[in-house]
Amino acid sequence: MQMDDSTLASKQVAEDSQKEFYVLQLYVTGATPNSQRAIINIKKICEEYLPGNYSLEVIDLYQQPKLAAGEHIIAIPTLIKKKPLPIRYIIGDMSKTDYVLQGLGL
Repeated sequence: MQMDDSTLASKQVAEDSQKEFYVLQLYVTGATPNSQRAIINIKKICEEYLPGNYSLEVIDLYQQPKLAAGEHIIAIPTLIKKKPLPIRYIIGDMSKTDYVLQGLGL
């Protein structure tokens, strides 16, 4: 069975990412469509590119609004990559996989 270029690239990124553990926080607002899309999309990306090598905390700012100021959240949904350093912020519904991977440093 022959793999296409995207499958090979995905496999290489997954292998490279095994070297470091990723700590991620996704800030959302309730069950809005954008928030739900962001949760689904980032979970899919993590399982494909960081399988078993990440922690993802989903934080609902409706339930914990004070956390937004502490993390300097200005738009929702926002993903924060805490580790590995440098810290990076990714804004949006995480539907642009290439953009998210670049933000994660993958």
